[in-house]
Amino acid sequence: MLSDRIREKPSIKRMQEQYEYYKNVPEKGLVIKGRPALTQIDHTKVGDFVLITVRDPLCAYDEDPAKKIADRLEDAELIGNSGMFTTYSGTYKGARITVVSGGSGSPEMELILYDFMEYTDAGTFLRVGGSGGMGDEVHPGDVVIASGVVREEGMTKAYIPAQYPAASHYEVINAMVQAAEEQKAPYHVGVTLSVDSDFLGGGRPSVGGYMQPWNIEIAGIYNRAGILNGDRESASIVTLSALFGRRGGSICSVADNLCTGETFQAGGGHNHAMDIALEGCAILNQMDEQKKAAGKAHWFPGI
Repeated sequence: MLSDRIREKPSIKRMQEQYEYYKNVPEKGLVIKGRPALTQIDHTKVGDFVLITVRDPLCAYDEDPAKKIADRLEDAELIGNSGMFTTYSGTYKGARITVVSGGSGSPEMELILYDFMEYTDAGTFLRVGGSGGMGDEVHPGDVVIASGVVREEGMTKAYIPAQYPAASHYEVINAMVQAAEEQKAPYHVGVTLSVDSDFLGGGRPSVGGYMQPWNIEIAGIYNRAGILNGDRESASIVTLSALFGRRGGSICSVADNLCTGETFQAGGGHNHAMDIALEGCAILNQMDEQKKAAGKAHWFPGI
């Protein structure tokens, strides 16, 4: 497994040897009844593609988002329910897909990613959710395919310094763009901002209109820099995917735009985001089959 390869890397083993408490921690994390404790997934049933969603009222879900997406899969089954996270697996046009829902923010994403990356060789992790617009050309109802993510949250800095780029995998970007074109969805490709603070951290006033001078500058700085949208999860998924040898990406619907003043539309564009994610995984699956048939490690046009 990929996680065992990481564990056996000489430089990682040296870190283990230097850490005096290493043997006090279960090597593969906490377990309940033979399953990873936090997600309680049946890891033998996890697909090649993992879609990570948030129980976000701004996306106007009428049911748990994992269930909502699972309803679009063939032979979908519940493979994990810990009370904190809910997970389904099934297939879509030949692609083996798992979808998990939980709470928001990078710390929640870390818990999901640990279980899936420690216990499975799932190769692609995709953030599918909602966001707020920041770019002048981005409108409510649009979708943003992240080419990269600004790591303004804190969790990933425990793994690697801020200079490490959160770059979406190029194959994921290509597949999602193709899917968006086929769906005729309004989409953009560019950089997403990930924050911890959904209010002040994203340039939005908090309780009573509370702001500090440095908060006032945030939205303008990132708008001028060409940032398209902001969320709380994309940085964690893209960064940890790269660190641990997986493909990572993010596709987010846009519900409003702070910088242009376009007002909030609950769930705006989110059906597009879910459709593109599923179609994109089917395309990635085809790309993987093309690579295998050609004996190539990387997909390229005309392979």
